[in-house]
Amino acid sequence: MKVLVTGAAGFIGFHLCSRLLNDGVDVYGVDSLNEYYDVQMKHARLAQLIEHPQFEFEKLDLVEADTANALFSRDFDAVVHLAAQAGVRHSLKHPRDYIDANVMGFMNVLEGCRHSDVGHLIYASSSSVYGASTELPFSENGNTDHPISLYAATKKANELMAHSYSHLYRLPTTGLRFFTVYGPWGRPDMALYIFAKAIAAGEPIKLFNSGQMCRSFTYVDDVVEPIKRLLNNRPTIDRTWSSDAPNTATSNAPYRILNIGGGEVVELSRFVELIEQNLGKEAVKELLPMQPGDIPATSVDTTVLEATTQFAPQVSIEDGIQRFCEWFSVYHS
Repeated sequence: MKVLVTGAAGFIGFHLCSRLLNDGVDVYGVDSLNEYYDVQMKHARLAQLIEHPQFEFEKLDLVEADTANALFSRDFDAVVHLAAQAGVRHSLKHPRDYIDANVMGFMNVLEGCRHSDVGHLIYASSSSVYGASTELPFSENGNTDHPISLYAATKKANELMAHSYSHLYRLPTTGLRFFTVYGPWGRPDMALYIFAKAIAAGEPIKLFNSGQMCRSFTYVDDVVEPIKRLLNNRPTIDRTWSSDAPNTATSNAPYRILNIGGGEVVELSRFVELIEQNLGKEAVKELLPMQPGDIPATSVDTTVLEATTQFAPQVSIEDGIQRFCEWFSVYHS
C-alpha cells in the first residue's frame, strides 16, 4: 500500500508516518515546512522518518495548483491530508493564511484525488466546528452551523467541500474531528507545551477563563491507531439516509464524519496540576478572562468511531502527560 501523508513534518503527521512505516506501509510525505512554529522541530521529526527506506519526502506547498497536480501523478492508494494552517488565535490576526492553506490547499487535494482515482481520502477536520453549540457531548450529527473562529469556519468548509466531491465524483472521504491532541513532539503553540516550557523556566502561565475551561484531551497514539484502521475502511453510501431528516455525518454518497477524541474531560486547572507534578515545579498562574474564538468546554461522543474501527482510547491523561513531560525534559535537556 502506498499512502500520501500531507503535513508529514507536523505533530500528528510525524506520529502517523512513524506508525505506518513500522507496519510496512510505503509512505510519501509532503510538508511546506512553514514558519508558523519552530522549523527546527519539524526538521528533527523528519530526520527520524527519513532514516526509513520506505519513506520519501518532498517539500512543497499544496496551495500551488501545478505542484499539487504533479504530486498526484504518483498514484497513491490512500491520502491522509493533515496539512493545514492551525491555531485559533493566529486566525484573528492572519486570516488569509487560513483561506490559502485550508481552503485553497484542500481544493487542490480534492482535485488531485479525483483525477488520480485515489481510493480513500481521510482529512483533518476539528472539534472547533461545533462552535457555539453547548449540547454536550458533541456528536457527529450535532449542529455545526455557528463556528466562532475563522479556523473553525475553514474546517467546516472542508467538510462541505469533501461532501460535494463524494457526491459528484464518488470519491470516498472521511473527515476526522480531532479533540485537543497532545503528546511527545507536540506543537509548541499548544497549551501543554506552552505550560511546560513556562513552568520549567519559572515564568507565569496564562489560564483563560480562570482555568475553568474543560477539554476532551486525546493522546496522539489514540489518534494514529484509528487512522491506520480507517485506511482500508472506506465510507459507503448510507442506505438509511433521508433528505427529509438528513444525518449530517453521513450521506447517500461515500462520505462520513467521525469524532476522534479521548473522551476524558479534564478541567484546565487539573491539567496544570499534572504538569506540575511531572516537572516537579509549581506554576505561577495568571488568571485571565475567556479569549475570542475559544470554546468553554468540549466533550466528545466517539460511539461511531469505536463501532467503525473497533478501537477505544487507551491512554489516560495521567499517563499521557507523564510521557509528554519525559520527552520534553529530554528534548530540552
